[in-house]
Amino acid sequence: MNKRILIILIIATTLLSGCWDSREPERMLYLYGIGIDYKDGKYQIYTQIINFANIAKSEQPADPQAIQAEVGHASGKTDHEAFYNLYKTMDEELYWGHLAYIVFSEELIKSGGMNSLINSFIRFHDARYQTWVYSTKEPIKDVLLVTPILNKAVSLSKLSDPLNSFKQDSTIQPLNVRELILKLAEPSYEANIPSVSISNNWETKEEKDKITNINGVSVVSPKGLKGNISGNKVKGLGWMDKKTKRAELTMMLKDSESGEKRFITANGKVASLKVEPIVKGNSVYFDLKVKLDVELRGFQEIVKESEIRTKVKKEVEKNIKDTFIAGLSIDSDIFHLSEYLYRKDVKAWKKFQNKGKVELNENSIRTINVDVVSVYSGRKNFSETIRR
Repeated sequence: MNKRILIILIIATTLLSGCWDSREPERMLYLYGIGIDYKDGKYQIYTQIINFANIAKSEQPADPQAIQAEVGHASGKTDHEAFYNLYKTMDEELYWGHLAYIVFSEELIKSGGMNSLINSFIRFHDARYQTWVYSTKEPIKDVLLVTPILNKAVSLSKLSDPLNSFKQDSTIQPLNVRELILKLAEPSYEANIPSVSISNNWETKEEKDKITNINGVSVVSPKGLKGNISGNKVKGLGWMDKKTKRAELTMMLKDSESGEKRFITANGKVASLKVEPIVKGNSVYFDLKVKLDVELRGFQEIVKESEIRTKVKKEVEKNIKDTFIAGLSIDSDIFHLSEYLYRKDVKAWKKFQNKGKVELNENSIRTINVDVVSVYSGRKNFSETIRR
């Protein structure tokens, strides 16, 4: 009897499969980046497919001549139709679990199509809320085709791993899908999406290399694009963010004897930030208190620490004002001041808010108090290493 049972069990196990629904890795294509545009009344979808086999367990491709990524394109009256049209041209199943970033064109944001795409995205079971988001004026395809310099693995690009380069310049905070949804769901219902452009300032002896550059933000609301802030006008964002670890400060100094202009660059780190809403009558004002740690590396001739402190305060105050005014020019609460009032005094916020935002003007920021906690020069003094 026992032998019969044993024989039946052995036969049964040979007929069973342990992985009925398994998917073979080599029979899938891995989606790494998505770019979405809107033209001629249709959604234009661009997908970056990455070759993990060529870069697995390495910072550089195993075969430098092998293709790291390809970009596919399809269009449709809806975003879903565009993706289905793309599926028809693919040889294997598309896997979404490794999606690292999404790039929205400004035309798509203006059309209001970003909301539909985010809604579709979060309903997909393989989607991750930690996916990074960007905006661009550049052709979407060109952005997705950019690869890192020195033939680094495409999985280490600035778009897929922004926190790495953020350590050196943290003026513009990276934004992921989760944070985008939260900012658009809370007062003042705006988000600052990092804006991507393409630069050609790197080159080999054979040719110039294209590289992505983040030098501004696109201010978006649930209705669409409010406008862009870039260049020096965006610097104030760094000083109004507690996460800023290293932001650039270039200041002009004057030689008291010759009257010549000199420039000096320092790194600033936000030690603390406090925004205090003040309600006076029928107006709301805001007092800003920013504490900074400053690191000074290179300078000409002897400089005084007291002079550095004075110049830093003046420059940071100017940066904050310039960014705030730039925000007002596109009807944006760029520093999310309305949210500070909302958190402190909901009753006052309900009284003054209009569609989630408190009315702001050039006088809404009453005071900007910049306190330089420390100035570090890398040495015990502020004199030149090689004296003239």
